Amino acid sequence: MQTTENTSQHPDRLLTEKEAAAFMGYTMRALQNWRLRGGGPSYVKVSSRSIRYRYKDLVAWIEARIINNTSQTVKI
Repeated sequence: MQTTENTSQHPDRLLTEKEAAAFMGYTMRALQNWRLRGGGPSYVKVSSRSIRYRYKDLVAWIEARIINNTSQTVKI
């Protein structure tokens, strides 16, 4: 069965930490710090050493931080 859906941007696609960092324009260390301290995007803990990020969670985290002017605050 052939599908026209682009699986590289499927909303539930799991990205590695490296892929997620590159997509967001941050370092892997920034993602690690957010996981430790909070405030970053949701992630999937596959195992004790395997972390993945859903594409749709990264997009939602970015969208929640869009502001129009400097007097606005980010609503988290």
